[in-house]
Amino acid sequence: MSGRVGDLSPRQAQVLTEFRGRVQDILPELPAQHDHYLLRWLRGKIQHSREFRKQMKTDTIISDWKPPEVIEKYVAGGMCGYDREGSPVWYDIIGPLDPKGLMMSATKQDFMRTKIRDTEMLHRECRRQSEKLGKNIEAITLIYDCEGLGLKHMWKPAVEAYGEILTMFEENYPEGLKRVLLIKAPKIFPMAYNLVKHFLCEETRRKIIILGGNWQEVLRKYIDPEQLPVAYGGTLTDPDGDPRCRTMINYGGTVPRSYYVQDSVNVQYDHSVTISRGSIFQLEYDITAPSSLLRWQFASDGADIGFGVYRRTQEGGGQKVSEMLQVLPSERYNAHLVPEDSSFICSEPGVYVLCFDNSYSLIQSKRVSYNVECNRLLWDKYLMDTGITGF
Repeated sequence: MSGRVGDLSPRQAQVLTEFRGRVQDILPELPAQHDHYLLRWLRGKIQHSREFRKQMKTDTIISDWKPPEVIEKYVAGGMCGYDREGSPVWYDIIGPLDPKGLMMSATKQDFMRTKIRDTEMLHRECRRQSEKLGKNIEAITLIYDCEGLGLKHMWKPAVEAYGEILTMFEENYPEGLKRVLLIKAPKIFPMAYNLVKHFLCEETRRKIIILGGNWQEVLRKYIDPEQLPVAYGGTLTDPDGDPRCRTMINYGGTVPRSYYVQDSVNVQYDHSVTISRGSIFQLEYDITAPSSLLRWQFASDGADIGFGVYRRTQEGGGQKVSEMLQVLPSERYNAHLVPEDSSFICSEPGVYVLCFDNSYSLIQSKRVSYNVECNRLLWDKYLMDTGITGF
């Protein structure tokens, strides 16, 4: 079915009805209220999600990508048990997190991929539960343990990275949360919540339930004691009797400085440039052979920098970045904390443009040091492996 008025499947018609109900409060403020207009938004969201899944390789991220060791060891949280309706329960443990240590040891993009991987694993578990229980399970219960929340968690780069992860989750995994049970909130919690709440849609905010001193009793209303760790008021333990169920929930901790990338990597950069506030800087590379490798390394001074890769679709130098083919979406990299080192296989020949973006910064110039290599190593290896000569 095309997803247009008059050509909707029963499921598409149901989604349209549900969508209209969800936006009922703001419907009068929209430019139009008819089905044609609402369907345009739904088709756009689906197309955006499809592009996101393709770019992030979400269908294979569980099997093909493994988080860096520092993330696996020191990012707290994990899935443990099911709620009374059969939905998976995920625990986020805030107190032991070392935001600065983590962000000095891994890239923001690795944290984003880790959250995507966790979410895909939870969706897979929801599908298993749906088959097992014979009913639709599509959302999770989240227990947010705020004990130990402090000023270290409100470090600006960490808040910005967390906000980007929340935005990604909201845009690409709608209705993934059934409820958020927030426990052990300290007095500083309202300050922390104010920093991130604007990243959450109104529907998600309504699902947040802040529990008081009787939080263990309330958790047992939503989760059977047999599915709830002893440390959280239930009877569940690890096979060795651990009441905190550490085989399922990681409790993180302070990141050793041996993981800090800045302390362990000393890159000699061949070039540097100062990118003025509100501007961009472009590097162009003419790739003549398919399957060539384009590799870049860069670091910024003092603050993050945007970076993306594009391919020209017109000859000559007058084409704007917005008119080019996007091959690697522009993102803001915390390259002042962790130098970026990545690559891209150019499947097609053409002029590839590496774009450093400081257009979002209204007051601060950025100095960026960088190396870029482009070669035919992968292409030459392919020719050798296949026995093709004469190139």
